[in-house]
Amino acid sequence: MLRLAADENFNYDIVRGLLRRNPEIDILRVQDAGLTGSDDPTILEWAASENRVLLTHDVQTLTYFAYERVRAGKPMPGVFEIRRKTPMSTVIEDLLILTGCSIEGEWEGQVRYLPL
Repeated sequence: MLRLAADENFNYDIVRGLLRRNPEIDILRVQDAGLTGSDDPTILEWAASENRVLLTHDVQTLTYFAYERVRAGKPMPGVFEIRRKTPMSTVIEDLLILTGCSIEGEWEGQVRYLPL
C-alpha cells in the first residue's frame, strides 16, 4: 500500500476522513514526525527517506523544490497537490483509490494534481 505524508498545512480533516474510511492507510503528518516549521527541501528529503508520497496544498513553492530533487537525481517518491477548494469527499475518494491501487515506486519523480 502507498505510504503517505501530509504536509504541515494539509487539511487535517482530510487525514481524519481517510483514516475513518480505511484505518489501514499508512499516513503520517509532518508535525507528528517532529518537522513543524521545516522548509520544503527538508520536508521532501524526509519524505524521500521514509518513502512517502507527500500530500500538500502548496502549489506555490513545493512543486519547484520537488522538481529540483528530480533534476538533481535525488529520490522523490511523489507529490500529490490538492486544491483547497476541492470538496473533501472528492479528495478522500481519490486518495482511497490511489492508495489502494498504486504500487510502490509508481509515483517516483512525479507531481500530480487532484482531483483526478
